[in-house]
Parts: sequence; structure tokens; C-alpha cells
Amino acid sequence: MRNRIIVMIVASAGLTFSPVGLAQERPFGRGASETQPAKELTPGPGWKTCPRCTNDKQFKAAYETYKVEGHSFDPHDISGVWGNNGLELDVKNVPAFTPMGERMFEETRSEIPTTNSKDGMLICDPLGYPRWFAYNYGFQFVVLPDRVLQFFEFGHTWRDIWTDGRALPADPPQQRWLGYAVGSWEGDTFVVEGSGYDDRSWISEDRRNRIRGFPHTDEMRILERYRRTSYGTLEAELTITDPKVFTKPWTTKGTVQLLPNAELWEYFCVPSESAEYNKRLIDAAKRKE
Repeated sequence: MRNRIIVMIVASAGLTFSPVGLAQERPFGRGASETQPAKELTPGPGWKTCPRCTNDKQFKAAYETYKVEGHSFDPHDISGVWGNNGLELDVKNVPAFTPMGERMFEETRSEIPTTNSKDGMLICDPLGYPRWFAYNYGFQFVVLPDRVLQFFEFGHTWRDIWTDGRALPADPPQQRWLGYAVGSWEGDTFVVEGSGYDDRSWISEDRRNRIRGFPHTDEMRILERYRRTSYGTLEAELTITDPKVFTKPWTTKGTVQLLPNAELWEYFCVPSESAEYNKRLIDAAKRKE
């Protein structure tokens, strides 16, 4: 089945994502819905009838089937598929802009209501980081001896978080959509430092009114902290520092829940489909003006 075209996502209201949270519609691909019955989940190998559960009944069945509550865990093993959505940035506490940041922010303004025609996402540009974390429909950590791989369902892509002792490049050889990332352990907390982000991306769409995006420069740095507090819960903290854009660091905290025995879906932005959809969306918005 071909992936469906992109649909704008309604703003998320909270930072904590429950395993029995509200159902999420998938703009791409084939997700289950509230009207579909929850099929029996069978542990072990084999193609899953619910690769990424999306409604209350399926979440509950998965947690009961795989005995998530009270399950033993290693706090240094953060492997697994986490979250049904990303950890939305804390827009209630956006730092004040610098004069340069204010100008950059205003330059992202769109005159079309309900969507932003300047958003690179609408033409299938990569989301960049940390937007990929905030808008991802789930991610997966895979722990290897020299790195941690973080796979994202949206775009079906990944980033390398190097744990082999290397330092972040003082002068990155090039800017990258996902930047450069190194990780280390501080007690039971996995700490990730990142830099070298391509400044064509947005930190996030401004979901308060959806007519602007939060920009950044190539000086942006990101500090992430992950702590597994139970088998099924991962605490996350993300701090963005860009002295050219913001007057102080911007921190978001929250938790994401494990999706047991899950698989990430194929979730692509297909240019030929999204272009036609966006044309219809923008034309409809113009007619309403």
C-alpha cells in the first residue's frame, strides 16, 4: 500500500505520554484506529498485527501481554521503541529572543492561516534536530559497543550517538541535518551532547499559532539527558543553547513510554504526493481569506 500524503498534526497539549493515551492518527502509512479491534498480541518472532499500537485498547493489551509493570530492567540499557509521539518542546517557556533571533523568527512568518508555507517540511526537506525528536511518531534506541543508534519512524532514518570516547568536533567539517552527537553515562543518566546542525532546519514549528517556526544558527548546541526509571518509562530532558537566537538556554522535560515488542513503521514524506496535497491545502486557505 502506498503511503498517504502528509497531514498537518494538531498541537499536542502535554509533555507526558501515557501507554494508554489518546489515539494518534498517522498521516503516512497504515496505523490502527479506535474503530479497529485490538488483535491478540503474541510474544516472540513473526510479523506483528499491531507493529505500532495506536489506541487505548491496544496499548493496554500490549502492556499486559508483555508484563511491563514491575518488569526487571537495567538502567544502563535504554534499548527499545519509545513513545507514540515526540516530546514536544516546552513553548510555555520559550526564552526571549536576541535582536537577531527576533528578526529570524519574524522571517519565518507565513500569511496563510493553519499552515506555514515557509516550512521546509512541506516540501519533504529533512526535519533536522531536535525537531525530529519532537515530531517523530516514535523512536528506537539500539545500544552497540561503540555507539547508540537512535532510529526515527518519521522519515525512517537514524542518527549515530558515539560512545567510543571521541569529542564533538570544535569546528565541524560540515553542517548536518542531524548534527554530530556523542554520549556518555553519568551514573544512570545517558548524556548526549550535539552540535554542527544545519541551520536550514527549524528547531520546531511554533505550535502556539502555527504561522512561524523557531529558527537556529550553526552555533546551536543541544544537551540531552535520558534516564530509565522503570522498564516502561524513560525520563528525557533536552536543553537548546543558541546565543545568537536566544538570551538563555531553552529546556524541555518529560517522559516517554516503552512500546513493548513493537516495530517502527515506514513513514516517508513522498514529494510527488505531498506537493499535490500542499497545493490543495494552500489554495483552500487562500480562498477562505
